[in-house]
Formats: sequence, structure tokens, C-alpha cells
Amino acid sequence: MVREPYSSDMEVGMNMMNNDMNMKPAWLEGLMAETFFGACGAHDNLRKNEKNVFCLHCCLSICPHCFPSHRSHPLLQVRRYVYHDVVRLGDLEKLIDCSYIQPYTINSAKVIFLNQRPQSRSFKGSANICWTCDRILQEPFHFCSLSCKVDNMVCQGEDLSSILYRFDESDFAISQFEGLQMDGSEMIIDDDDGQITTSSILEDPELQYRGSSCSNEATSNSLISSEPELVKKKNKGRGLLPGIVLSLSSRRKGAPQRAPLS
Repeated sequence: MVREPYSSDMEVGMNMMNNDMNMKPAWLEGLMAETFFGACGAHDNLRKNEKNVFCLHCCLSICPHCFPSHRSHPLLQVRRYVYHDVVRLGDLEKLIDCSYIQPYTINSAKVIFLNQRPQSRSFKGSANICWTCDRILQEPFHFCSLSCKVDNMVCQGEDLSSILYRFDESDFAISQFEGLQMDGSEMIIDDDDGQITTSSILEDPELQYRGSSCSNEATSNSLISSEPELVKKKNKGRGLLPGIVLSLSSRRKGAPQRAPLS
């Protein structure tokens, strides 16, 4: 006689199965939760000790001085723009399916934000928005960051293993970090077209969502930068005699003179 499982047993089994499908791998959980660009505690007395590399094997952030301890581990470089962590699309899509996540172009390279960014105001309208955090997106994207896509799939009960790839560790070898240079330059995003332009003056995070005003400011900056050249051209006439300059400036074309009728 075969014993039929109780309904409660079936529910427990189904819940365990769903939990397994929705369980994030350790490297993905760590990548979205880890803190980057802080000082490395193990190398606090050394320069350039920012933790801007993620070890996919140890699932933690490390600095370049930690490389000898992770020489045989797959490493992923994390970059920071607009005070938020991003990863190059070319690197991230070797690990996970990044379809429908809006990329942004930085220095001719596409990047993906790891986590959603806070918004100063909520959007109300019919524009295309992120399915998780309601940020305005371009068509046909559904998510503004990696975490938004993952969290949405977990909430919907979808299988996360369907978007995870078995990656080749040679693609994330330590050799890719030879000559790694770190700088503190920040970028500013234009959410209308997904472009990011360099800005070393603006430091207020609220200014990062100005939209199309970025292009207007770039135009005004170009005009300001060309102003010294105009001044130089005007100063070229200072070597002339004052009377000649005055006569040249006050000279104007008179009415045409006609020959008298014969």
C-alpha cells in the first residue's frame, strides 16, 4: 500500500523547490551586497587601496594589493560612476543574462548598474519605466540595474538558474588587471539618451538627474572655453595708433554717388 503524502508535505516540498530555484548563487548575492571603493582594512597604510575588484571565488571585494592572495581566483573589476557601482556589460554578460537591463555608455564602453539608484521624486505617467523601481527607461528595456532584474524574478517566483551562465575562469584571470589605474573622476548621466559625460565640477548628487540640461551645459562650457581666443583677436588691434583705430571703427559706407546726366 502506497502512502499518499499529506497536503502539508506537498506544500513543504513545493516551497523547498521554489526556494532552490530562487536562491541566488553566493557570487551574485555578494556582488550586489558588497561595499566597493572603501579603504581595504588589510592594506590601510598603503596608497591606492580602494576595494574595486570582486573575487568571484571568495565572494568579497578586494583591493589591488590583495591580488597575490587571489592570484588563481576569477576576478571581476567594478567601476564607479555617479557615486554608484557599475560593471562593464561585456564582463557581466559572461556571468548572467543581462537582457532587458538598460546599459549606459561610458567612454565608448557599455556598463550596467549593479543596484538601483535612489530617486528624488516618483514618476507618474505613461513612459517606459523600470518594473522594480519605476525609473524612466528607454524602450525596450524593463530594468535599470542588475538587482532590479534579479529581485523582480525572485518576486515572480521565476527560476534564477535560467539566466545564470557557467563561466570560463580564464575570462576573469588576474592578468587582465596588469597596469590597472584608478582615478577619482566622476561622471554624470543624461537619463534621456543614456549617455554619460565627464564632469569634475559638479559634486551635488541631485544634479545627476538633470536630463537634457547636460547638453546645454556642455554647449555653454564650450562657449566659455572659446572666450579667451576672442579676447586675443580683439587685442591684436591695440598696436595701431588710436586715431587710426577710431577712424576704422567709425567709418561707414555712404550712399552711392551717380554720375551727372549729360
